[in-house]
This record gives sequence, structure tokens and C-alpha cells, in this order.
Amino acid sequence: MRATLPDDRFSKAEARHLEEPRGRYAGQAGLLAQPRSTEEVATLIRAAADARVPVVPYGGGTGLVGGQVAPDGPVPLILSLEKMNAIRAVHAEENVLIAEAGAILADVQAAAQDAGRLFPLSLAAEGSARIGGNLSTNAGGTGVLRYGNARDLCLGLEAVMPDGAIYRGLSRLRKDNTGYDLRHLLIGAEGSLGVITAASLKLFARPADVGAALFQVTSPAAALSLLALARDVVGEAVNAFELIHRQGFDFLAETMPNVVNPWAETPEWCVLVELGLATGASSDDALERIFAAGVEAGLMSDGMVAQNEAQRAAFWTIRESIPEANRRIGSISSHDISLPLGALADFIDEGGRRIDRLGAFRINCFGHVGDGNLHYNVFPQRGKTRADHMAERDEIKRVVHDLVHEMGGSVSAEHGVGRLKVPDLERYNDPTKMSAMRAIKAALDPLGIMNPGAVLRA
Repeated sequence: MRATLPDDRFSKAEARHLEEPRGRYAGQAGLLAQPRSTEEVATLIRAAADARVPVVPYGGGTGLVGGQVAPDGPVPLILSLEKMNAIRAVHAEENVLIAEAGAILADVQAAAQDAGRLFPLSLAAEGSARIGGNLSTNAGGTGVLRYGNARDLCLGLEAVMPDGAIYRGLSRLRKDNTGYDLRHLLIGAEGSLGVITAASLKLFARPADVGAALFQVTSPAAALSLLALARDVVGEAVNAFELIHRQGFDFLAETMPNVVNPWAETPEWCVLVELGLATGASSDDALERIFAAGVEAGLMSDGMVAQNEAQRAAFWTIRESIPEANRRIGSISSHDISLPLGALADFIDEGGRRIDRLGAFRINCFGHVGDGNLHYNVFPQRGKTRADHMAERDEIKRVVHDLVHEMGGSVSAEHGVGRLKVPDLERYNDPTKMSAMRAIKAALDPLGIMNPGAVLRA
């Protein structure tokens, strides 16, 4: 490889390339490659295929399921896309932006904003996550309710396949029924079927008036009824609808006291609602109407509408700080799950009962309830640490995931499968789907060099 590419494309892997945020895996690397073009990626993949060397694609390193590190097996080539970070084009009138895979999500958002448009994918790691990784994991975030997952925001892809061939599919078309859609195979494949090098992304008109409110709801069931009511008032203008439990505020007070709790008395449940309305409509008025209708329906008893942008940002700081507070507390077992909306409230009730039968634990249940995605995390009681409960971690996870499966949900909502959830995929996925996935992997990557051990067993 050194004979075919400049020396500055190669270096020793840094510590960050061998770590993942939860500290569950320590990676290994024979070499770190940082190509500058799709053609250079193709050169690297061809060389890896010839030498039977595994390839682990690396984006921003923010994944939570171990897809970006190889803890065992043959020592891999780490293929970092961080130097391929250009915004290649913005077609504002078409609502299309073309970005290389190494572009940081926040930079993609900024490029869209500079063109008077919105790229709505938004998540806590957007300052370091890269768009190739977002697509490879089919990232979710707070805007899924209105705009969809990463998959729904992609019109076309450029990618390098496991044999080094370049797939030039950077389409700007909204309609293209010309056979199998390779784009949708690569999105969510976590680098196991090829390396995404660039993407055509959907843009949207920027809402003229954005507002947010915190509403105290009587229960998760009431929260879902309030969502339906909000949509009756404003249609599809609900940008986000986030459920927050009192445990989240307690963890913030315990670990991040600088994050202000706006409630005089913390409610058991509340929702953060954000609206984005067109010119001529007032989000404040709409939120006031939702509040009045919610109180009349007995769904909530208190609330506060952000009076300015600073207060709206403060509301979001609460929501976006909860994962960091969780990390500082230290969960025994964390779960990124999704359920049919009609099953959410029953899951929360029954999940609490089943966890109680296992012992005394604290549960922080929060998340994107508008699209059915909960982050359901189990913690030790005060005075204990997760190390005291390591022997119980697998049983807790099994109890939670079994219940999710019973209720028709998914044990991986927005974080992907990676290496962490491979056994879960095998336990809960449809057998026919698993057979088809293995057949696709064998057909596209017969040498098994692309991120082996991620999504499917090596």
C-alpha cells in the first residue's frame, strides 16, 4: 500500500481509534489509513482484499455498540474517513446537499443553513459524529418524528465495495425504480458490505418560527395522547416530542448541578415538545393551544413555554445532558429499544415490575417517545456502583429485551448492532431475515474482510 499511496496517508493508530465511548471494547490495529479520495479508498480496499486483511471503517468514533473497533481476530486495517470531509455541492433549489463521508454532522447542518435550508438529522454527538457513520448505523436522533431516520434523508450514495469497485450512485433523484436499491443495503450495514465515501442528502425548508415547551404529564400514556392532540392542532409541525422521567432530573442534580431544573417541584413525567411552523404562524400560540387542550383533557397539570431562544436552548440542554449524567452514574445495563406507540405505556409499567423482581435498582426511562424509541437504562441504588452488579447485567438485559420482543418491538432502535448486539440479533431476529442477511454478506463480501464481527458473526 505504501508503494501506491503517499506516505502521509498512513500512520500508527491513536488511542481514540481503538476506543469506544462505553469502554466495553479495546480495539487493535495493524495500520491506520487516512485516504483523501474515493479512488484512494478503492486502492486500499483492493490491497486489503488481495492480502486478506480485515478492514474496519472509522468515522467519528461515537458509536455505542462497538462497530468501530475490532477487539479480536486478525489485526485489521483501520480505514479512517476523517480527511474526506468536503461538502461537494449544495443544490438549494433542489433541496439536495452532497457531502463526503468524513464531513462532521454539525458542518453538514451549517452548510445547509448557509444555503437557507435545513438538514434535520440531530443528535447529541453531532459535533464529532460524521455523516458516513450516521448513514452506516442509520442514526436516529431527535428529529425522526418529523423527518425520519438517516435512511430517510439520503437520496444516493458513493461507496467502495469489498472488491475495491466504486459504486457511483450519488443520485439527486427522488424517483428511481431501476432495480435493487444498493443504497438501502449499505445504509445500516455498519461497514460490513462496503465503505460509504459520499452521500446525496435531502434538505428541507427551515421553519420560520420554532418554539419549545416543557409539559408535565400524568403518565406515559397521557404523553402519547398529548402527542396525538398536538398533531390535531399543528399537523406534522411537531419537530420533537421527548419523554423525561424524574430520575433524569435526579441524576442531573447528582452529577451535573450546573444544568438548571426549571421545575419548582420535579414531576414524575414530563415531555419536551418542539414545534417548527411556517411563515405567518406562531409557535407560542400553538403551544398555548396544546397546553389548554391538554389540561382540559386531563393529560397534564402544568407547563412552561420557552419565552426566547435562550430558554428553548436551556430546555434542550436538560434533555441532551441526561445521557452524560447517566454515564457519570454508571448504568448496569443500557437499552436502546423501540416499541409500537400503543405498547409504550404498558412496556414501561411491566418493565418496572420485572426489574423490581430482580432486585433494588433505579430506572431512567427517557427518549424519543414520538417515534417509539426509549432509552431504558438500569442503575444501582445510591451508595453502590455498577461493579457491584456485574453478575446481574446479562439477566437484566435479557428481561428487558425479552419483554421488548414480546411486545413487538426492536432491541436496537437507533444505535445499530455493532459487535455488542450480535447475540441479540441472533436471538430475536426473524430466521428468514437472518438467512437473507448472511447470503447478502457472502455474495458481496465473500472474503469476509469488511468489518468482520459487526452485525453478523465473523
